Amino acid sequence: MKRVYVALAIMALSLGLACTTTAQMGMDLFKKPAIAKFVNPVVGRGAQYESTRADAKDTTPHTIEMSVVAKDTVDGKDAFWMEISATTPKGQPVLAKALITKDDFQFHKMIFQMQGQAMEMPFNPAAGRDHSTQDSMNDWHSVGSETITVPAGTFACEHWKNDKNGSELWASDKVTPFGMVKEVGKNDSMVLTKLLTDVPDKITGPVTKFDPQMMMQQMQQQHQKP
Repeated sequence: MKRVYVALAIMALSLGLACTTTAQMGMDLFKKPAIAKFVNPVVGRGAQYESTRADAKDTTPHTIEMSVVAKDTVDGKDAFWMEISATTPKGQPVLAKALITKDDFQFHKMIFQMQGQAMEMPFNPAAGRDHSTQDSMNDWHSVGSETITVPAGTFACEHWKNDKNGSELWASDKVTPFGMVKEVGKNDSMVLTKLLTDVPDKITGPVTKFDPQMMMQQMQQQHQKP
């Protein structure tokens, strides 16, 4: 399964941050069986996770937050702005949000913020349709209901397994936006640590068009920091 997690991996590729951000995100939440059944966007609500990769140089758990910060429409369809925040291994914040239509789960806009500068990334919505959600879902199957306890509390979940790669996923409709409570893979794990409420949009500044030269300068400055 492709490592597209938090869509942030797709966005991270645009920024050249895939090596750090994708490693933190771990699993592919956006093509999981949980999407079809448990996607539940509620403005102002979200989830905080602890992500760990056993095969990474830095095995320190990283915190990832995903939340819904606004509702919108695209061609008459209900859409929502999903915002994701994380940190690089050097402690630099990574903040992004994507406009996603709820029914077909397609991405329509992407905005990144680095060092206080928000930029809208060039994006071709058709590119996200090359691989259907169904293709990935075929690798997963439900093995029944199970109640599990994680740092965020106890949840009645549907337990899914992927026999192809050995991953397991527990999902609940009580968790916004994607239902994930816990996921465990061969070298990755993510666990829900906190349910978020009254979440504000952290991207508050003016949004400019993507400037490759400015982006390179910002990335160079980040790499130069101790």
